[in-house]
Formats: sequence, C-alpha cells, structure tokens
Amino acid sequence: MNPRAAISLDLLPQVAAWVKFPALAGFLLLAMNAAGQNPNSIIYSKHNLSTSGQGTVRSSTESEVCVFCHAPHNATGDGPLWNHAMSAAPYTPYSSSTLKALVGQPTGASKLCLSCHDGTVALGMVGSRPAPIPMLSGASTISSGRSYIGTDLSAHHPVSFNYNTSLANAQGELRDPSTLVHDVRLDSSGQLQCTSCHDPHNNQYGSFLVMNNTASALCVQCHTPGQWTTSVHATSPAPWNGNGQNPWPHTGGATVAANGCENCHRPHTAQNPKRLLNFTPEEENCLVCHSGTVAARDIAAELNKVSVHPVLQTSGIHDAAEDPLNAPRHATCVDCHNPHAAKVSASPALAVSGSLAGVRGVNASGAVVPQIQFEYELCFRCHGDSSGNSATVWVQRQYPQTNTRLEFNPGTASFHPVEVIGKNSTVPSLILPLTVSSLVGCGDCHNNDQGPVAGGAGPNGPHGSAYAPLLERMLLLTDGTPYNAASFALCYKCHSSTVVDSGSATSWSSHQTHLESYRAVCTTCHDSHAANVPHLINFNTTYVQPYNGVLQYISTGQNHGTCTLTCHDGSGQPITHNAVTY
Repeated sequence: MNPRAAISLDLLPQVAAWVKFPALAGFLLLAMNAAGQNPNSIIYSKHNLSTSGQGTVRSSTESEVCVFCHAPHNATGDGPLWNHAMSAAPYTPYSSSTLKALVGQPTGASKLCLSCHDGTVALGMVGSRPAPIPMLSGASTISSGRSYIGTDLSAHHPVSFNYNTSLANAQGELRDPSTLVHDVRLDSSGQLQCTSCHDPHNNQYGSFLVMNNTASALCVQCHTPGQWTTSVHATSPAPWNGNGQNPWPHTGGATVAANGCENCHRPHTAQNPKRLLNFTPEEENCLVCHSGTVAARDIAAELNKVSVHPVLQTSGIHDAAEDPLNAPRHATCVDCHNPHAAKVSASPALAVSGSLAGVRGVNASGAVVPQIQFEYELCFRCHGDSSGNSATVWVQRQYPQTNTRLEFNPGTASFHPVEVIGKNSTVPSLILPLTVSSLVGCGDCHNNDQGPVAGGAGPNGPHGSAYAPLLERMLLLTDGTPYNAASFALCYKCHSSTVVDSGSATSWSSHQTHLESYRAVCTTCHDSHAANVPHLINFNTTYVQPYNGVLQYISTGQNHGTCTLTCHDGSGQPITHNAVTY
C-alpha cells in the first residue's frame, strides 16, 4: 500500500467519533485498528501531541490525536479541515546570489507547518477548544531542538516558490518538475512546500521524509549536479574513523556515500546559510573530512606549512556567483575543486586529475571555460589576467611578468613546455622518459614537498610546502652559498645534475663555473616559467646589473651566446662581462 494512502487512516480514530452513521462508523473503526497497528502511524510519532504521544512534547489532558491540526467542523479555512491557530510572524526567507527562484513569505502547507514549528504560537492553540490545550511541564511552544525552525528561514531549504520548467532551465542542475517521481510533490499551485519533502502523517523514513534519503536519494529527485553520480562524494565507502570532529552530526549515515549531499549541506538549521553548508567557515566543510579523519590524506596539515595557498587566511569572501577573473582576492577549496564532480581517478579524455574535474578556468586565449581540460587553465584563473593578481615577486627580474598566462604563450621566445612543446630541439640534460617533445604541468613544480611524487605519504597538490613558492622540492633562490646539488633538487628532478654540472660541452660548459665557483643559483640567470629571450634567460637584477648601461644576453646557437653585464664571483667581488662570448 502507498504510505500516503495508508497514512490517511491515521485521521480516522477521531473521525469515527464524529460520524453518526453506524455502518460507516464500523468501517472507520476497522480502519482505526489497522492504523493503530501501523508502527509508522502518526500515533507513534512526535506529531501525536495527545496524552498517548510518546515524545517529550505532549498534552497533559487531551486524548485526541488529530485535533492539534484538524477539526471536522468550523475549521479555520487555512488548510484542509485546519484547526490550529496561524502565526502572524514575518519571516526572513532563504536567499542566495545564485538562486533564481522568487522566495517570499511562506504560503500553503509551509505556513501550516510553521504555525507550530516557528515557535510563536502555542501548540495547544486550536479553534475547536475554548481554551488552549495544556501541555506537560508548561512547554506551550516549540522553542529548541531539531523541530524548532523559528522565523529566520535563511538557514533552511527555501519553500513556497514556483517550481516550473522555466525555473529549472534558468537555475540549472534542477530536474524538470514534470519528471518528479516517487512521493515528491508540488502543491496545487505548483509550489514547492515543506510537504514536498515531509509527510506530517508518516514517519516511516524518519524526520517525516516522504522517502528514504540514504545517499541523498530524496535530494536528487530535484537536484541534478553535473557529474554527481560518478563523483567521489556520491560513491566513496569511507567511514569516519572517530578522530577529530564528527563530520555528520545531523545524519544517520556512516559513510561518505550514505551521506551524499549532507557531507557538506544541511537542509535545516545550517550553520552557514550560504548554500546551506554544515559548517562556518566554509573550508571547514571540506577539512572536517580531509584531515585524516575520513579521507586518507590530511589536507588540513598542509595548509599550515611555510608556503601555502592561503585558504585559512580568509573566510566568507568566496561566492559561487563571483566573476572568475575579477573577484575579491581569496583562495578556498572550491576555487580549485568541484565537490559535486571530483573523482578518485582522472578522466582519460582530460589532461587533469580526477580531483579537478568539473572546475571552471581560463584557457590559453584568456577566455573563461566552464570546465578545464588542462591543469594550467585552473592556475590561469587567478595567476593570469585576474584583476586581483598581485603575486609575490620571489625573484627581481630584468623583464618582470606576473601574468602567467602570457608567460606561457607559445609566442614567447622560451618557456617550459606547459601549453605546447618547447622550442629547444636539443636538451641533453633531460632525464628519461622526458624528451624535448614532453609537456609538463604546473603541478610538476608546484606541489606538496611530502607528496607521493616527492617520495612522501602526503596528499598531492599545491596545498602547502616547506619550500616557497609552493615548490615540490628545494630550489635555492639566493646566491652565495657553497654549491650543493640538493639545493637545486627541483631543477634536478628533470635535468641531470651530472650533465648540468659536468663542465663539458655536453651542456653549457660554464654551468659548473657559475654554480661552484661563482656560487650562483639557477634562478640568477634563468626564469623558471618563461623569458622573452632564448634559454629562459631573464636575469635576477639583485645580483646582475648592467655594464655601461647595457644588460644583455644574445644567443648565438646551441650552448653559445654573449653576455654584457656586471655580476660577482664567489666572494662577492664584481665581475664585468662586456659582450663576453661563451
């Protein structure tokens, strides 16, 4: 039997007493007995406020069950045989910068529910009694606990709005209402109400839900986030290990998959009203699980390292509707990760990791794209044309450039091969399997110093590192220190230290002199991203100055060139190069 059809029987114990026709009364009494045997009946739920109720809130004198909401005669007209006094309180509705629905004051069934749940009207204030029905312990209203909604609805799922095809199309990621299935129903005016998700007469699924919400089965009747069904948050069997804060204090789900949407969201009394998030600040919705408590890798620890993406330094700034290029400067987890789409493994069709699936970015041409295809498109969103791009300058360059998108433009004279393969056809120092036809990603250099690629057990990604600026391995940026190959571990990840420091013509023969005798570092001559002259030459002006007003490098072929400049030797004494040929 349909639960809602069966629940209509729950009204019959009182209705039977009102019927004056014996035959019909007998039928109703039989129905009453059937309802009494139904463990999901309203009789055994918190909505039974009579003396027989099993909840902590119940009457001290009233034995009728339905009278708190319904009356067969002289009803108020606010709802079907409605008996309870209505609230006159004004409400603060839910609002959001991305919400397309017009949400105003509650109407219809939602207003009926709030006549008790907003806490402004006595539970026993009914029209069919000359005085309010007394309640045990004088608890006349709902004032706390999960049943208390209050008049501020900004932290609750919106209700009393028209849910139609136009809204579904405008909002996106909403199911067309004509396709709603199961027991999710709109009211006769086409509005979504409390009763779309809750059946006040049937507590079969807990919280009076109209269907089982394990794995957010109820949520996805209306909400259809792109790639959700294959995302890690919809499929992971990971449980909470008992350490740290309980990530799911408001649910009965024991795994990530079982909680589904409620891993991050709470349909009622959300701590963070923006998008009904479980916790404030917003990053806590991620870190409550990604701190070694549910997810295996501890991201929270990474964000406290020497060099980090500054997730913990700002809060409440990110907005899902913000301009991806001109938003206030900030870094949050959802700037780089789409929790509705993130996966364990990468898609074979995209050159990005599964954790970056479904994230918007900026392509090589500077256009915003709704879903990145390459890792660099994510980085370009903040480190490219962004109006707030005020990147820390780690090395003072002869030709400064903070727009990373422009740096890696294939028209640049030299660059590390991020977008396209490099221009140098011979790079003898490359360590196999790298070749001159290989591409590299931003994450090959900017990554966790304790991640798997660096030989550690920490998480991948540029969350934090011991080496600034967010480098996977050590790269000394200052001259004057005696040469040690470990100081250039990042460069030597791809370039053989034996070849670079050989002093032979295999590589540039003067590398060894500059590294060991002059105690110069790689970045004194080379720009790690790109340069507008060949061989990534873009001098660090802290150590390299002009000679007679000229600071210049000219390439004259493979491993050959001329320099005009003033620099230093290993003791700091100046060395002059006047068109010196190598």
